[in-house]
Amino acid sequence: MSVFSKVMTPQDGVAWVTGASGGIGRATALALAADGWTVHATARTAEALEELAAEAKGPGRIEALPGDVTDADAMRDAVDQITATRPLALVILNAGVYTPMRAQNFDPAVAKKTFDVNLTGVANGLGPVMAHMIERGTGHIALTASVAGYRGLPDAAVYSASKAGLIAMAEALAMDLVDLGVRISVINPGFVETEATAVNEFEMPMLMQPDEAAAHIVSGLKKPGFEIRFPWQFALVLRLIGLLPNRAYIWAVRKALGWDKLDR
Repeated sequence: MSVFSKVMTPQDGVAWVTGASGGIGRATALALAADGWTVHATARTAEALEELAAEAKGPGRIEALPGDVTDADAMRDAVDQITATRPLALVILNAGVYTPMRAQNFDPAVAKKTFDVNLTGVANGLGPVMAHMIERGTGHIALTASVAGYRGLPDAAVYSASKAGLIAMAEALAMDLVDLGVRISVINPGFVETEATAVNEFEMPMLMQPDEAAAHIVSGLKKPGFEIRFPWQFALVLRLIGLLPNRAYIWAVRKALGWDKLDR
């Protein structure tokens, strides 16, 4: 059986979700707990995690595990703490930030913060998780990227770059993990209504709620394949538009999102 068909269950160990205090991460942690998983939920705010744990409905549960994904030592300690009692079977490295940025107000400091969380933050968790799963010869890791990582999108130069990096990272690691018994997936959502996307100045097509996104993620983790993408219609459109030559692509995306009509 291909490693891409591997489906982990609560009987195989516990789950870990980063970026769990809000948005997709929070909804996914709740959905996994409802599906029977013991979920270790990580974010910087302990109070938000305690509220999340109290909200969880069985048969699983949520354990608060505060931590900052940009702190490599903290992420290594988190993995050690989780695996001291039970193995990690499923990990969703979800923490991410989004700050709209146009060429006119490009800020290297904001770019660095985005990369520190979205790319380096994922790598900080990925290192100890892979070591643990490779040693055991089993496990499933999912990285939350975005359809914005397919190609550049308006107002998302830094965000698109960080998510494209995650997609490439997952693809490259899959080349090795396929022989080591560890499945890696990439999660590519479209627009999801969260505090982050609330700042967008354009109409977001096929906008989803976090619980809808979580349902797609939990369902996708149980199916074979490498990519979990939703809504599939929007992802497919972006994939097809992405095949256009650069000039045609830039024109088509600006037109589709109404970016050519915005007050600049």
